[in-house]
Amino acid sequence: MAWSKLGSLFSFLKFQGILQRLRQQQQQQGPPQSERATEAAKRAEYPIRTYGTKVAWNHLHDWLILMLLVIIEVGLFVIHPFYRFVGKDMMGDLRYPMKDNTVPLWAVPIYSVLLPICVSIFFYYRRKDVYDLHHSVLGLLFAVLITAVITDAIKDAVGRPRPDFFWRCFPDGKDVYDKWGNVVCHGNKADIKEGHKSFPSGHASWSFAGLGYLSLYLAGKIHTFDRQGHIAKLCITVIPLLAASLVAVSRVDDYWHHWNDVFAGGFLGLVVSAFCYRQFFPNPYDDDGWGPYAYFDALLEELSDNNGDGAAQTTNQLTAHPTMGVHIVNQTQGSKGDSDYGPSSRLDDIELGRR
Repeated sequence: MAWSKLGSLFSFLKFQGILQRLRQQQQQQGPPQSERATEAAKRAEYPIRTYGTKVAWNHLHDWLILMLLVIIEVGLFVIHPFYRFVGKDMMGDLRYPMKDNTVPLWAVPIYSVLLPICVSIFFYYRRKDVYDLHHSVLGLLFAVLITAVITDAIKDAVGRPRPDFFWRCFPDGKDVYDKWGNVVCHGNKADIKEGHKSFPSGHASWSFAGLGYLSLYLAGKIHTFDRQGHIAKLCITVIPLLAASLVAVSRVDDYWHHWNDVFAGGFLGLVVSAFCYRQFFPNPYDDDGWGPYAYFDALLEELSDNNGDGAAQTTNQLTAHPTMGVHIVNQTQGSKGDSDYGPSSRLDDIELGRR
């Protein structure tokens, strides 16, 4: 029994010696292949002067769809909402005082659209990547406009009264009802129209669409989920979501919305922003989550062209992968079989393409 324990001890010490030698070899060899590929990929530049027109032209139809969404949004904002039946017994929850907006309407596009665009411009001047700039702005505008169209369409269809509807309908405090018990408003027509647009909250949906998109963008750019445990990065990523939450809470404090209006609007904006972000960028926790799909595709195309010019006996075949995008498979004449790298990341493919 003792000899078996002693043998186990020797085996453990032998394993430790092998592990130590492997670590020394890794230190001598330098950074891993994926890290070298990441650094090499980040050094590539695609300035606006050279590639801007090409990128914008390739997405011309997307910009046209954006214009269509703007027209639809204007139409939804102008038309009258559904004037829902409001009886006298319902006024108990609709008698809150009319207050001004803590966050005015004109400020919403500034922090939900212009601020994320400024962040994208900042990263462009650091890396000179027109793909990142174009796709981040395009995805942001899609997120905000799709959210706005869905929000206002639901507003007009539901026609839920705001918490301050009583004073919008009866500014003098004298309530009047018809023979069916429905309100007969004699207040300002614009206030009455706006009073039927409670569900969902437009401020909340716009805020979580724009700032939620910004949060995902920052998470990818600063490598928040790099498994290194840097809480400071997580705090930076959460700041836009905190700002959107405070805007949503202000809508309840101002008595412009019920709490479930704000919850539905914030959830809608966050979901749409996540879908639009994933149209152009990988998941923020991926190894290549710091760049858009188009950037890596451009790198692979450039590498395939260079390899085709430099190696006469090597042909590069591009294979499509359903989740990981485009990969380079090197086929050398005279080899026994095809070399398949499987579901590796784009950065590994970039490094392999250079060899």
